[in-house]
This record gives sequence, C-alpha cells and structure tokens, in this order.
Amino acid sequence: MKIIFAAFVLAFGLCFSTLAQQGNSPKSDKQTGGADKGLIKVSILYPYSEGKTFDMDYYEKSHMPFVAGLLGANLVRYTIEKGIANGMPNSPLPFMAIGSFYVKSLSDYQAAIAPNRDAIRADFPKYTNISPTIQISEVVK
Repeated sequence: MKIIFAAFVLAFGLCFSTLAQQGNSPKSDKQTGGADKGLIKVSILYPYSEGKTFDMDYYEKSHMPFVAGLLGANLVRYTIEKGIANGMPNSPLPFMAIGSFYVKSLSDYQAAIAPNRDAIRADFPKYTNISPTIQISEVVK
C-alpha cells in the first residue's frame, strides 16, 4: 500500500511540475509578453454586416494556407479567429473573422504579396462576399 501511495505522490508531483513549466514558470510568454515583440502583424478583418457570408472551413483549410505558403521563411505563424460576440451584450458582431500573419519583415511580406495580389483576391469569392480591412502593425509587447 505504501508503494502505491508513493507512486501516486511521485506521479502527481511530475504532473504538477510539468504544468508549472508549461504555463506558470517565471519565463513564460504569458508573463513576459516578449515572444512576438518586433514582429509585424498583418490583420485581415472581415466586418460583420447583414447578408454577408463567410465560409470558415474554406478559409481555414484553403485560403490561409495558400497565402501563408507565399510568405515563405518570413512567416513566423498565422492565426484565424472566428467572431462569436460583441463586447456589449445583444449588439451586432463587429467582425465575422480575423486572419493574422506574424512576419519578420514588412518589406519581405509586401514583396511576396504584390505579385500574387490578383490570385489572392480571386480566391475571396470562394469563401466570402465581404471586402476585408487590412491593418498592419508592429508588435510592441
């Protein structure tokens, strides 16, 4: 019985230690906020409007990987967000979706996108009838 209890305590300690290292250690990105500092964030915002449509499945599986592939080694990562609510209850959703690319260099991003702009835009009708707004930012923290 003592051996089983000791094994349980050891396993519990290892699990707790692993969890602490993943999210609660002093050097975690959640606390320092520095992992993305200096990167360029390109946000593509799709505003909500009555009668507008958005095919999230196509966007996730086809459009964003297509554009990401054009960015090559400049791309650090990309994210896809699906709008679910407004900050004010019972208010319209501000955005149906937001796609973001985190890149190392704005000029390299622009150089990759410019010759492919028509192909990117030609893909829009496959997933939406919304004209997106693009915001380019520098990540400061």
